[in-house]
Amino acid sequence: MNRVCLTLPTNRACSATLTALHAEATYAARHFGADVQLLILDSADDRTRAEHTRTVAALPREPGVTVHHLDEEAQRHFLRRVVRKAGLPEPERLLRLMLPAAVSYGACTNRAFLLAAALGCASVHRRDSDSTYQLHAGQPVFPVHHELPWLGRPAAEASAAVTRTDLDPALSQRPVSLAGASFIGELSVDIGEIRSLDEAVYHDVVGLWAPGDWPGDRIRALVEESFTGAGTAPFTGDHATLTLVDPMRVDMCNIAFDRAVYERVPLPPATDTIGSDYFLLHLVHDAGLPGILHNRHIENFHTPERRTASGFPAYQRRFVKFLLSMLYFHDVYDRMTAEGAGLLDTGQRVRPERVVEFLRESTALDRTENIWRLDRIDTAYRKLGGRYAAFADRLHVERSQLLDQAQQDIEDFIHLIVSWPALMKAARP
Repeated sequence: MNRVCLTLPTNRACSATLTALHAEATYAARHFGADVQLLILDSADDRTRAEHTRTVAALPREPGVTVHHLDEEAQRHFLRRVVRKAGLPEPERLLRLMLPAAVSYGACTNRAFLLAAALGCASVHRRDSDSTYQLHAGQPVFPVHHELPWLGRPAAEASAAVTRTDLDPALSQRPVSLAGASFIGELSVDIGEIRSLDEAVYHDVVGLWAPGDWPGDRIRALVEESFTGAGTAPFTGDHATLTLVDPMRVDMCNIAFDRAVYERVPLPPATDTIGSDYFLLHLVHDAGLPGILHNRHIENFHTPERRTASGFPAYQRRFVKFLLSMLYFHDVYDRMTAEGAGLLDTGQRVRPERVVEFLRESTALDRTENIWRLDRIDTAYRKLGGRYAAFADRLHVERSQLLDQAQQDIEDFIHLIVSWPALMKAARP
C-alpha cells in the first residue's frame, strides 16, 4: 500500500478546512488504496487550537486514514529528538530554523517533510488553510486525484493516463517528481488593495520582483500574470499534462512532491518572507524532472487578520522581504537553469551540493539592487498615503536590518541544506 502524507500547516482558525481535508484523505484511501497519514501542523493560539482539537475528534474514522494533529510543543519535541540523534553542530540554530518564533512558510513545510519521513511516507501533498476545494456537480474537486498514481514512477508510465504529453522523450525514464495545479479566486498575495488604489503603483511594486535588468515589456507581462493563479474560471472537467512544470503555473497550496526531492533538499527557512516555500518548484523544473500539471485548482481566499492594525504591517513586511530575496534567488535560478541535468546524479536524483554552491556564490552579490528596491517601495507606498505611508516610515528605520536579513536568510538556507541528510536519516524509522 502506498503510504502518503497529506499535510496542512496552519496558524489560523480553519475547522472547515480540516473537515474538507479529511474528506480528501478519505477519497485517496477509497479510490487509490492509499495509506494516508493526515498531518496537521497547528501553530494557532490556544483557543483556536482547542477548537481544531474538537474538530479532529469529531472526524469519522476511515480505513486507510490516520490523523496526526500536532501543536508546536509536539513538533518541538519531535525536532529536538531528531536534532539530538543527528548529532550535528549548532543544534539550537537548527531548531530555530526548523521551528522559528516568526512566521516561516518554508519551515512549516520542512517540518512536514521530516515528519513524513518519520511516518514512512513516499510523498508529501500540501494544502493551505486559507483555501478550499472547488465543487463540480455537487462534489469537491480533490487535487489528490492527479497526484497519487504516478509520483516516483518513470514518466513513460504516466503518459497514457494524462490528457497531453509535452515532454522530451529523452526524459521519459526520469521519475515523476511533482504533481500540482494552481488556484482560482483572490490574488495569492494580499495586495489587491494596492491595485484598487493606484494601478500604476501596483505595477511599480509588483514589478520589483523581476530581475533588475529586465526590459519594461517583460516586466509588464510578469506583473499581468503575477499572483493571479489560474484566474477565476471554475473547474468543468479534468485536464492533465505530463511536462516540465512551469513554477508560475502551480501554487504551494496545491502541490505534491515525491520523497526523492524533499528528502534531499529542503525549502528556505526564511522568516516573514512570502514565497520562501517555492524553491523546490524551480529546482524540479530546472533539473529536468517530469511533473504532472493538472487543472484541479483550489479556491483561494484571504483571511481578515492581514488587514488589521497589527496584521497589515506584518504582512507588508513579508512582501517586502520577498522582493529583497529575489536578488539572490534570481541569481540561483539562472545558475540552475544553465546547469540543467547537471543538477542530477547518476540515479536521476537532485544534487544538493550543486545547489549549495550556487547559493554560496549568491551571497557575494552587491546589494545595490536591493537598495534600489527599497527606494522604489518607499516612493510607491508614500504615494498611496494612509497606512501605506506609515508603513514606509517603519521601513525606512529597518532598511539596514532588512538588507542584512535577506542575505542571512540565504546563509541559513545553506546551513539547513548541508544538515538535511543527517536530519532526514535521524527522522526515518
